[in-house]
Amino acid sequence: MGGTLEGTTGLILGVANKRSVAWACAKALHREGQKVILTYASDRLEAGVRKLAEELECELVLPCDVTIPEQMDELVEAIREKYGFLDTMLHGVAYAKREELKGTYLDTSREGYQLAHEISAYSLPALARRLIPLMKDRKGSIVTLTYLGSERVIPNYNIMGVAKAALEASVRYLAHDLGPMGIRVNAISAGPIRTLSASGIEGFSAILDKIADTAPLRRNITSDEVGDTCAFLAGQMSRGITGSTVYVDAGYHIMGL
Repeated sequence: MGGTLEGTTGLILGVANKRSVAWACAKALHREGQKVILTYASDRLEAGVRKLAEELECELVLPCDVTIPEQMDELVEAIREKYGFLDTMLHGVAYAKREELKGTYLDTSREGYQLAHEISAYSLPALARRLIPLMKDRKGSIVTLTYLGSERVIPNYNIMGVAKAALEASVRYLAHDLGPMGIRVNAISAGPIRTLSASGIEGFSAILDKIADTAPLRRNITSDEVGDTCAFLAGQMSRGITGSTVYVDAGYHIMGL
């Protein structure tokens, strides 16, 4: 039986290894019948991403360091040459210097501030702008990944929380700009998950314990739950949703104490 995304093509950015939330999204999109394109951010990650790509029978695995405009241009051109169109982009790119994820936000460096915003927030409109010719009038969907630290103070999240706030504002503005072209833009605010990026946050285990004790579902979430939500937002069952942040956090975001 075919999936809900048969005949579509999706671009996934942010896969680093099997624990990446972006990888869970890629698997969910593939399960629903979408042809998936994977990217890797550096030579160090290439071999691992290519090995994962084999599991999804990916026909394109491409470099994309979002701080290099030429690589974004080359990525889009490769997709154009191979498929001629694109239906989904999953933006799972985020980065902050490890030293910025400890201590206080007050101590954020200028360089650290700029780097976190360029990679974690600006890359979304930068890629969307390039992909418009491939996604226009295809009922396309752009999905990005965020976290509650954009709205509330999370110890040691610091500059990443501020960058995620910018990312979520970008979702709303892009939804307005791209809506007339038939392209929807949404964010998934995922609860904390043990990933490579999360390992750089001091006290991360304590955050997991707090969620499990406090969230209405009394547990933490899994990356597969985020992947399923991504597949929903990519498909036509969510065709009336744009400019929104969808929480996949066992309900933790509703709690006051």
